[in-house]
Amino acid sequence: MPPEPAPSTPIRTTGQQLRRRSWAEPWKIKMVEPIKVTTAAQRATALRDAGYNTFLLRSEDVYIDLLTDSGTSAMSDWQWAGLMLGDEAYAGSKNFYHLEDTVRRHYGYKHLIPTHQGRGAEHILSQIMIQPGDTVPGNMYFTTTRYHQEHAGAQFVDVVVDEGHDPANPAPFKGNVDLAKLERVLTTAKHVPYVCVAATVNMAGGQPISMANMRAVRELCARQHVPIMLDATRAVENAWFIKTREPGYAERSCGEILREFCSYSDGCTMSGKKDPLVNIGGWLSLNDDQLADKARNMVVVYEGLHTYGGMAGRDMEAMARGIEESVQDDHMRARIGQVEYLGELLQVAGVPVVLPIGGHAVYLDARRFYPHLTQDEFPAQTLAAELYLDAGVRAMERGIVSAGRDHKTGKHHYPKLELVRLTIPRRVYTQAHMDVVAESVTAVFQNPDKPRGLKMVYEPENLRFFQARFEPL
Repeated sequence: MPPEPAPSTPIRTTGQQLRRRSWAEPWKIKMVEPIKVTTAAQRATALRDAGYNTFLLRSEDVYIDLLTDSGTSAMSDWQWAGLMLGDEAYAGSKNFYHLEDTVRRHYGYKHLIPTHQGRGAEHILSQIMIQPGDTVPGNMYFTTTRYHQEHAGAQFVDVVVDEGHDPANPAPFKGNVDLAKLERVLTTAKHVPYVCVAATVNMAGGQPISMANMRAVRELCARQHVPIMLDATRAVENAWFIKTREPGYAERSCGEILREFCSYSDGCTMSGKKDPLVNIGGWLSLNDDQLADKARNMVVVYEGLHTYGGMAGRDMEAMARGIEESVQDDHMRARIGQVEYLGELLQVAGVPVVLPIGGHAVYLDARRFYPHLTQDEFPAQTLAAELYLDAGVRAMERGIVSAGRDHKTGKHHYPKLELVRLTIPRRVYTQAHMDVVAESVTAVFQNPDKPRGLKMVYEPENLRFFQARFEPL
């Protein structure tokens, strides 16, 4: 792939219309997986059987699966070759040491505690650092992260900048921490065990945090002697946005930016199913020796021995190799470029999306799709159902259902954002698939027959968006 112009570089045609240079992914297809094209009647039946929850659809009934980018990426031939080198020893697998060395080189942390996936790392971190009554500030909540914090007895406080809650605001770093909000929490809360910083901010539309802001958060927390724990799940994508949006970083590589960014934190949780390009696995990284010792004791109880943490040796080898590939600029240029391509098609069609386009997904503003629906009628859940009915595209609700209930009062959380996430797996779909998605979303948006919304008929106790069931009003 020619290095210039990048997918994000507009050029002017003879008609003075702006368009983007054609580009191709920096890989070629070696193996294919057939997908089924369904009829409208088949989709209606499948959706009804799934309780109008896209999480409960069978994957075989999905045409283009944009539910999540978690564990759905395509591994490279180099990663698949690494699977054959899996050392499945119960203790001291050589693949663990390869992974540990790779994380140290690219992320910079001293200690590595492997886990079966990201929420395993969140659980261990919450258990070793949080005491009942603590307050944990963060730049917008994430579902499993907040659950583990609250389950350990803490209260989560949102300190993201106000722009992060405004889907139409085009600010380049809507994931930034509001320093005034953070300082207020740090100086008034009884005890803050750590500040939780996400890069990028999933629930805000995949929005990044700037290097300058991260550095300022570090300086503020250092004065208050409070550590920073990074949700590094998509930190490489965040590094790409720093490279392309923040002055002074254009000539630096993604890998260099990532290492500097992580240096302003004291540890991280990681779902290896995102940036590191594998189907399962994660880790907790820490710089503090005593905390790391506590984490190793916990991982033995809940995940597995401290040198495998719920992963097979082959999985750790694939992840180590995936990290090496993930920090390459050509990979990230194509990864973000595909997301931007879909986002731009929808913007041209007048579809309301979260701006600017985020790193791993295009987020649809369900409030503007269905302004006649109240949040109690679940507009984002309704929109996700309508998208599947139209063309078999599976997306994810990110609104009131995902926000859940206040664990003290039992009442709904009412987030300002009511979104549907079109999440693009890495190295899986082609530009033609994005064209099909854009046409389907546009058709749903322009359909004059608007749905009446949904009612929840089954609600599980925890993380309800995974298993809740609905019926049309």
